[in-house]
Amino acid sequence: MENVQKRQHASKVKKSTTQMSEKKKDMLSGYLYIAPFFIIFGIIGLYPAVFSIVLAFQDWNGLGEMDFVGLNNFVVVLQDPLFWKSLYNTVIIGLMGTAPQLIVGIILAYFLNMAVIRFTNFFRVTIFMPYITSMVAVALVFGVFFSSSETALANYVIGLFGVDPVSWKTSEWGAKIAISLMVFWRWVGYNTIIYLAGLQSIPKDLYEAATIDGAGKVQQFLHITIPMLKPFIILTVFMSTVGALQLFAEPAVFLGSSAFNRDEAMTVVMYLYRDAFNLGSFGTASATAVLLLIIIVGAAALNTWLTSGVGRKQKRRAFTK
Repeated sequence: MENVQKRQHASKVKKSTTQMSEKKKDMLSGYLYIAPFFIIFGIIGLYPAVFSIVLAFQDWNGLGEMDFVGLNNFVVVLQDPLFWKSLYNTVIIGLMGTAPQLIVGIILAYFLNMAVIRFTNFFRVTIFMPYITSMVAVALVFGVFFSSSETALANYVIGLFGVDPVSWKTSEWGAKIAISLMVFWRWVGYNTIIYLAGLQSIPKDLYEAATIDGAGKVQQFLHITIPMLKPFIILTVFMSTVGALQLFAEPAVFLGSSAFNRDEAMTVVMYLYRDAFNLGSFGTASATAVLLLIIIVGAAALNTWLTSGVGRKQKRRAFTK
């Protein structure tokens, strides 16, 4: 009897050991499948980020030995008037190019979602086209449109309203307006598609019930559409905030080689690029990157907190009624 029990116990131990080894093999195979992502992320994403933070406390020209300087790089950047000018330009261009596109994106998505609109697929593709258009092509088109010549198309249009020609690439506000319109034109379709996907997820029964209760289109838009789009609004505001504070390609390509020698439209990313690759000061450039990271986190958190209140008043009114 004891031999039988020992055999049963041994078989159970062997079976459990086999099951454990099979689980370990499954776990190992799973880790191997996801390992390429983490390896690539570590090499391309994590290592440069950590190295940039370490470099922010060093004096390095990219070739010689590093010299630890503590917080001196941050002091140099914060005492540089050009840094504050670039931050001012980034915020102004970001507000002028980002805030309107979010509002217009919601309105365009609302109309594209209406059943009475014909050829909706054509309009959806057309609105999304600027996002997939090459940045070089966009810069060429806007460079011709906003040329400093008096016969440029933009100067011709504003001339119809009695406005004097503007030197778009050299004036303070001319460059900001032109770049903001470029950012608006390129990204409004992207946000429109996101809002359109959100609108299509809203149950039509809500609109039908609101119509039966006598609510008009404006009331339905304010009390149903906007509150139901809240997650999508938070997403687009967060992404737009991060993108606006990292603005680089549009002003750099639009202004050309002189973009890093003038301060009319220099952004923070252009400022750190100039420090690193034009002046060879990788320490101050990394310090600027760390400061920009702090600003982005703070601005994104603030905007997310503000937009998280969208629709609360309408919901409270609905419950009180």
